Amino acid sequence: MSDLRAERIEQMLDYIMKKCLWQFHSRAWDRRDQNQGILSKTTQLLCGEHVELETPADRCYWVDAMCLAEAYRERLPWLAALSVPEIKDLMQGLHERLDYLTIDGSLNEELTDQMY
Repeated sequence: MSDLRAERIEQMLDYIMKKCLWQFHSRAWDRRDQNQGILSKTTQLLCGEHVELETPADRCYWVDAMCLAEAYRERLPWLAALSVPEIKDLMQGLHERLDYLTIDGSLNEELTDQMY
């Protein structure tokens, strides 16, 4: 991963970690669904693509995605200069990093406790 790509992913991640409560679901599968739903819809919004709003979950993720996309546009001026493939690549890297930090690399045993 290039240094610039890593730096940009960390800037995007920093906003989520400091401002977005949706990252704190108590079960791993909830976090994985939430990360996928919100980040995929944020990607679509940032790329000017159609966003599906078929289910209640789609609409819930879309609201958070709208807020995240707006925050990224306001706080990350370099985002406006990126192409659609570059945005998709960054968002994929962000998704992988967020899943690692909040699920796969987390030491929180409650995430996988079957009784919780």
